[in-house]
Amino acid sequence: MAKSVTHHQQLTLSVSLRDDARFANFYDGPNAQVVQSLQQQWTVNGEPYLYLWGSAGVGCSHLLQAACHYAEGLGHQSVYLPLDELAQYSPEVLDGLDQLPLVALDNLQAVAGRSDWEEALFHLFNRIRDRQSHLLIAADAAPTRVGVALPDLSSRLSWGMVYQVEPLEQNDLVQAVLLRAHRRGLNVSEEVARFLVTRGPQDTQGLFDVLERLDQASLCAQRRLTIPFIKETLDW
Repeated sequence: MAKSVTHHQQLTLSVSLRDDARFANFYDGPNAQVVQSLQQQWTVNGEPYLYLWGSAGVGCSHLLQAACHYAEGLGHQSVYLPLDELAQYSPEVLDGLDQLPLVALDNLQAVAGRSDWEEALFHLFNRIRDRQSHLLIAADAAPTRVGVALPDLSSRLSWGMVYQVEPLEQNDLVQAVLLRAHRRGLNVSEEVARFLVTRGPQDTQGLFDVLERLDQASLCAQRRLTIPFIKETLDW
């Protein structure tokens, strides 16, 4: 039986944005149009509904949270809900969200195929449209392949702009590592960044996790981030 969600729990879940999940920390590479469309949501000709999809680690969650930060910076209240964390609860967690200017729902695949959640999402979609609010959805597959069974909801998922968030090629991954290191105040050379990309995970989130671990290790050891230090720390 699904757990019910109190109003207090709903508020707690709605403020779980990562502070570093901002557009300034996202190396867009082949995804520049996605970032532009997210930022243009608030212009006269902006698209109020966007659907993002991509494999794990490409940055869909980062982009949804960045869009929420961006909206808040413009004075628009927003809510970010990771559906994979909420799947154990009743879909009543969605109640009243249409009153907010921006609703961002992450990991749609976690509740796809569940009739109670699909019904609730369908009605939320309609209420958001009627209020002329904004909606962002992210998943690991395109709208037609995400596993939604309710035909009316499935059709609505393709109403707005649909973007595949593309994984970065190796050279772009190097630039993404350099950008993230700079934002963290780390002095990382291009040679070191390329070594990390060559030997480390091949997705941005995995590389950023490695970079965070190295940042902490270098602080503790009071050593610079060099290739020998990385080999020693990560046993590469």
